[in-house]
Amino acid sequence: MDEPAQRAVRAVVPGRKAQPAPGLLVDRPFPGPEVDFVDPWLMLDHFGPERIAPGESGGLNPHPHRGFETVTLILEGAMEHQDSSGGRGLIEPGGVQWMTAASGIVHAEYRAPDLVRRGGTLHGVQLWLNLPRARKMDPPGYQDLPATRIPVVESRGARVRVIAGRHAGVQGPARSFTSVTLLHVMLDAGGSAALRLPEGHNALVYVVEGAAQVQARDVPARAMALFDGRGEAVALRAGQPAQLLVLAGEPIGEPVVSWGPFVMNTREEILQARDDYLAGRMGSLDTAV
Repeated sequence: MDEPAQRAVRAVVPGRKAQPAPGLLVDRPFPGPEVDFVDPWLMLDHFGPERIAPGESGGLNPHPHRGFETVTLILEGAMEHQDSSGGRGLIEPGGVQWMTAASGIVHAEYRAPDLVRRGGTLHGVQLWLNLPRARKMDPPGYQDLPATRIPVVESRGARVRVIAGRHAGVQGPARSFTSVTLLHVMLDAGGSAALRLPEGHNALVYVVEGAAQVQARDVPARAMALFDGRGEAVALRAGQPAQLLVLAGEPIGEPVVSWGPFVMNTREEILQARDDYLAGRMGSLDTAV
């Protein structure tokens, strides 16, 4: 049987500082001046590690979304989520919140009460995943994926947590509307991982902590290696402990028009989303910090 062709790294893109909300500073490799989006992935925001003093509350007050999904992975600390569809959950270390905004939702994310009471560190990543035109006006939904639900594949100094898609015959628990892969990879010093990503899917590796070699190319912390679409095999190595995210997905190939918290296919749909939110047709939340 022929060996799978190796994927080529097209570019290494550093994260740039961004402030998506007052007081929230993130590293964002995309969207940015070098890469707009990696269809179907629209955004990667890396927040923290941030030291939280005892009694220091904070978070994102109620705000709307339409037309895509938000995926939040907590690495340290904990966040509390609630939304206008009735979704509510506590995201603890290793846990993932997969929220489908679709036709419209209002949600809020706050530092968890126990983190506020005791203090500690908050660290995580939020991703935006596009929805195809045919699913943008579906009812909203919510998936709570605690660490205990996410399978782990271990080998050669590597732990691969399979959140979505498949790795080494293991299927991740997240449900998505298009074919996507989301892996959380932890490498020991000298560790390595061999991955196979679907041919033709757009793909990238983001280094959360440490530094890694992606296809023998050095990638520092808070930067991403962006692949071209040919080939399947990807090799990861680390000379020091490292944490990485691997994202891949079948391109949707439709127009992307975004404005703030809305991602649709046309300007007219964006204006309709704004009007629907202002008219209360996406629901509401009364909570605020």
